[in-house]
Amino acid sequence: VVSSLAGPMASSVTLGIVRERASEPKSFELKRATVVPPDATGRMMESGIGYLRVESFPKGEEQKIAARIQELRKSGAKKFVLDLRDNAYGEVEEGIATANLFLNKGLIGYLTGQQYPRKSFLADASKAVSQEPLVVLVNQSTAGAAEVVAAAILDNHRGDVVGEKTFGIGSVQKLIPLDDGSALILSVAKYFTPSGKEIQENGVAPNVPVEADHEFVPLPGEGGTAPEP
Repeated sequence: VVSSLAGPMASSVTLGIVRERASEPKSFELKRATVVPPDATGRMMESGIGYLRVESFPKGEEQKIAARIQELRKSGAKKFVLDLRDNAYGEVEEGIATANLFLNKGLIGYLTGQQYPRKSFLADASKAVSQEPLVVLVNQSTAGAAEVVAAAILDNHRGDVVGEKTFGIGSVQKLIPLDDGSALILSVAKYFTPSGKEIQENGVAPNVPVEADHEFVPLPGEGGTAPEP
């Protein structure tokens, strides 16, 4: 799928989109472009709550999250909501560093495999920037680095994880080139939560489960008007 979607900048690709609420696929023609992940954002909510939205974990994201925390604190934030819903892209190292922003001690997680020595990730007190009460929001599309963050917060009893069980991606892969030019991609290690649960294929179960509202609304041109944003 990735190979089919990739191509020269500004060239076109046609996608056939299947929707649960439509009987037939619908075609969309898109122009290829470099996708830049959006930076972490923050805003104040009522009652001194600072809301942090993190959509991905590209390199350097942890520093941007730390900056948003400081800005919200100056604006009066006394507690934080960290929204990791639909966050399924990025570097696990950034997720580990982000968890450390909220943890001044304890195990963030560990990595191990059959022939891969265990590597533990411990919180460094000097890198923690927030001790305020915390809630982490997750859903079925929370995956990878974001799952490491949620599990670290949950297992260290640092805050509540609210939402739906996450997707379950947490492995390290090794690329083995073959003589005919093809290659074998082999999973050699997996990430585990502080309590020893395997993230791969299991995900992270919130301690406060809340199902998302999947009620469908009419789409433009399908017998209804577009809903208000």
